[in-house]
Amino acid sequence: MVHGRILPVMPTPPEEVAPDLLRVRGLTTRFFTQDGVVHAVEDISFAVRRGEVLGIVGESGCGKSVTGLSIMRLVPDPPGRIVAGRIEFKGENLLDLNDEEMREIRGNHIAMVFQDPMTAFNPVLSIGRQIAEVLELHERLRPSAALARAVELLRMVGIPSPERRVKDYPHQFSGGMRQRAMIAMALACKPELVIADEPTTGLDVTIQAQILDLLRLLQRETGTAIVMITHDMGVVAGMCDRAIVMYGGRIVEEANIFDLFADPRHPYSIALLGSVPRMDAARRRLEPIVGFPPDLIDPRAGCAFAPRCAFAHETCARNTPRLFTLEEAEAHTVACWADVRITGSKV
Repeated sequence: MVHGRILPVMPTPPEEVAPDLLRVRGLTTRFFTQDGVVHAVEDISFAVRRGEVLGIVGESGCGKSVTGLSIMRLVPDPPGRIVAGRIEFKGENLLDLNDEEMREIRGNHIAMVFQDPMTAFNPVLSIGRQIAEVLELHERLRPSAALARAVELLRMVGIPSPERRVKDYPHQFSGGMRQRAMIAMALACKPELVIADEPTTGLDVTIQAQILDLLRLLQRETGTAIVMITHDMGVVAGMCDRAIVMYGGRIVEEANIFDLFADPRHPYSIALLGSVPRMDAARRRLEPIVGFPPDLIDPRAGCAFAPRCAFAHETCARNTPRLFTLEEAEAHTVACWADVRITGSKV
């Protein structure tokens, strides 16, 4: 424990740094509504290495899910639109692909576990049929072979009696079982990258732990890279190798898990950790984050977190901070004018 904080268990570092599987550069996604333009994601850049688990964390409305949908090119148009940036998967810009080429990527190379499996599944088709459809489309399996493979996938994710349950419809599965089935569908074609958007939302804590254990086990067995979108810092500590903290549609901090928990540098990251209950500090008073998230229809000048920040000064209100690299930790970046320990080198 450092500075009174619980540190996550660090994974064993590989002998060589894995190459980037996904590179997002300057991604900007906006929604053009009757009330105005929503700046949902504004000029964000990050990379995902092969086989790693990258966390994207922040409170509701910060742009996490829109980032995942943008990578999958599933932002509804209208009203949403990716207006700038590049999304490079294995060196190819996904924004240059046509719809048919993108369909070959989805499910086959990049899969997504959606936040609400009840609405993600088609209610009039059986679970097995929906998983088999993915295999028929991408693996060119015959219907009988695809259904048999669907049974194997349901067994792999811990669905009891999969030979029988494969014929059931989504409403016949519990919430935890639907989430397991969604994970089975996502892994059906052995994708290189899985985007998990709040995969434990709406589940009780026991089922949440089971789902996270399942994702962790499958990631280790298959080597699939995962982008874990969550608001839960506990999930980040238990699942991820690196993490990105988002606020107001922008990245405000990025670091490996050890550095983020041992030495968070952005005031928002510090506030997130301060609002999480800990077993080693049962009597510690939780500190809520005062104020409200920013209005992304009319984003204010300067740092979006400044109205809620105890360290804000005049520069914060006037100028939007860019990501800077910390002088003592090359892989640790922060967008904050109040941190005097930055080098001054922009990312």
